Amino acid sequence: MMTDPIADMLARIRNGALARHERVELGHSKLKERVAHVLKDEGFLDDVRVTDGVTNQRVLTLVLRYTGERTSAIDGLRRISKPGRRVYLAHDRIPRVRSGLGVSILSTSHGVLTDREARRQKVGGELLCEVW
Repeated sequence: MMTDPIADMLARIRNGALARHERVELGHSKLKERVAHVLKDEGFLDDVRVTDGVTNQRVLTLVLRYTGERTSAIDGLRRISKPGRRVYLAHDRIPRVRSGLGVSILSTSHGVLTDREARRQKVGGELLCEVW
């Protein structure tokens, strides 16, 4: 039984990027899919696909993005809110990641948003992770 599927997703992305894999496959959930789409919209991933697996379970496939020299678009990932310590922030308390070069991902009442979008819509929520 997995207690933190978002941390597992981030670890798989980190390990896949370090090993220079083209794509990473993991079990599907709506939250993981929404986080992956935010990463794609921010330019950290090339593509996000949802397919049916062998045992009729849905599989989330993330196509990693690299530059011309095969360096990953993702320099770092960090899980902030964990099952043992949830972190909730108001919109005016959301931190900037690497002076605006990175992105925070929040789960809000308006869906999964980036830090910039949450500040713009003036909604707070659970700070899931930071990516730079």
